[in-house]
Amino acid sequence: MPQQTIRTNIVLDKQLLEEAFRETGLKTRRELVDHALRELLRHKHQRKLLAFKGSVEWTGDLDAMREGRVL
Repeated sequence: MPQQTIRTNIVLDKQLLEEAFRETGLKTRRELVDHALRELLRHKHQRKLLAFKGSVEWTGDLDAMREGRVL
């Protein structure tokens, strides 16, 4: 499925933008904004998963599951 895009104009903090370019090594503002949005969503998804921590009871034998596993 082709990726849908939209065109937008935004005002950004110049110092924040320059620091983000240095930290990420990205070259364009489009790449940087896309990266930031993806990281934001990844972080939000991780937080949702962490909310389940300890809420599921699991019984099993990890050693038995690992038997015969090739790394």
